[in-house]
Amino acid sequence: MNMQTSRPEAAFVLLLMQSTFWIIAGISAFPFALAGEYLMAVLGAASFVVAALACVLAAALVRRSHWSRRWALAFEAVCLAGSALLLAVPIGANRGPVSWMVNILLPLTVIALLRGKRMRAVFARQLGVMAR
Repeated sequence: MNMQTSRPEAAFVLLLMQSTFWIIAGISAFPFALAGEYLMAVLGAASFVVAALACVLAAALVRRSHWSRRWALAFEAVCLAGSALLLAVPIGANRGPVSWMVNILLPLTVIALLRGKRMRAVFARQLGVMAR
């Protein structure tokens, strides 16, 4: 049974966009590290690690690896929970429309693309079939 859908490719593009935003955030942290804020170097490196994880998940989604859908959903749920916490706690975080689109709407869209019975069937492990 061959199920054709382009939803994994759309999730791939959105995950790459998200990783690009994290790479930009990591790069923008390093000038502060040069100015003496050494914790910003750690935060920049953490942003690079999260971006690399998003790229690995995006590539696995396109390959339709059986584990990639579950991990991408968990990854986006954690991102969404962290963003909701960041927006709820009054610590001076940006609450503009771009912040809402990048931090809330983008993970929600990826979750919506990867949920459902049809997507579960697309990413199901096919036993007895040789991997190509």
